[in-house]
Amino acid sequence: MIRPHGGKLVNLLVEDEKEKEKLRKEAGTLPRVLLNSREMADLEMLSTGAMSPLEGFMTGEDYMSVLDRKRLPSGLPWSIPVTLSLKEDPAGRVGEGSEVALADAEENLYAIMTVEEKYKVDREKEAEKVLLTTDPAHPGVQYLKFVTDTYLGGKIRAFDWPRHKDFNRHRLDPKETRVLFKTKGWNTIAAFQTRNPIHRAHEYIQKCTLEIVDALLIHPLMGETKSDDIQAEVRMQCYEALLKNYYPNQRVVLSIFPAAMRYAGPREAIFHAIVRKNYGCTHFIVGRDHAGVGNYYGTYDAHYIFREYEKEEIDITPLFFDHAFFCRKCEAMATTKTCPHTKTDHVTFSGTMVREMLARGEVPPSEFTRKEVAEILIQNTRKEKK
Repeated sequence: MIRPHGGKLVNLLVEDEKEKEKLRKEAGTLPRVLLNSREMADLEMLSTGAMSPLEGFMTGEDYMSVLDRKRLPSGLPWSIPVTLSLKEDPAGRVGEGSEVALADAEENLYAIMTVEEKYKVDREKEAEKVLLTTDPAHPGVQYLKFVTDTYLGGKIRAFDWPRHKDFNRHRLDPKETRVLFKTKGWNTIAAFQTRNPIHRAHEYIQKCTLEIVDALLIHPLMGETKSDDIQAEVRMQCYEALLKNYYPNQRVVLSIFPAAMRYAGPREAIFHAIVRKNYGCTHFIVGRDHAGVGNYYGTYDAHYIFREYEKEEIDITPLFFDHAFFCRKCEAMATTKTCPHTKTDHVTFSGTMVREMLARGEVPPSEFTRKEVAEILIQNTRKEKK
């Protein structure tokens, strides 16, 4: 099985029950740092080893190395800063060398962090480096304006992680996916990242991938996304409908990816690939405008960024796909790599066009989406109108 990033799957969750209880009591006496939804998602992924080899939120050295080099100080590839902002500390109790309790917005406690460093950052520079824009319309820039410019870095000891109320049968952490893959006897597994319902173009590239690997992990991101993205429960209904009717269930797994979206385009493609390696995947599908938003990134910039690393240091194999569409003349799904015909023969729909059709109660054509998915989306649109 493929090795985790850095060679070892990190486990930051204390397993001994007595030690857990001891940490809970200690956390109750410490100053509390409240985490926002993205930071909570990061805490969960740090705790389960999904972000191996990280053992906590990044220090200033880690942070600057990632911004400037797209690598950790050790030289290991890493493209996205994983940071914790200090919201307020009126009593001045949070300082270097101190311990703090990490809590959610409702002040439920999850971990203790030893503060190795408390440092100031230039959020505009972070936006320029990671997001390639400082445009306030970009959701990632909006996030950076929301948090403070004081970050805390240090290792964590987790005694719990967030208890989710939904989709629990589809929540597998990296240790569990690795056991599953081994039990199934799968040697090559490709991960597919999505934050949207799967349409026919996605289905096409997934099934092309299934021709060359043992299995497919459909790994939809279920952390925080933009307010106008389709709701998680609706997306899950769409995924389940597709898997029931159109996929070989003995070779496909649906499991939730708990991360929040950064909308960082190329850098996030590297991050998504590395993290899926920790889940035990050997291949990672990279389509057009991966993790993009608006027109901030080139169509295939997320492909080109992989050239900045040696294959062996990324290790997981990226599978690059061009934009897929239905060609009327080919009478099949295709891409520009396989189809000789012009755009006038291609059936393509923008997200805006599809939303407008759904709002009118119109079913998008079968060349774009499966009828089961269209029906779920139409029903949801009607509910939202009410």
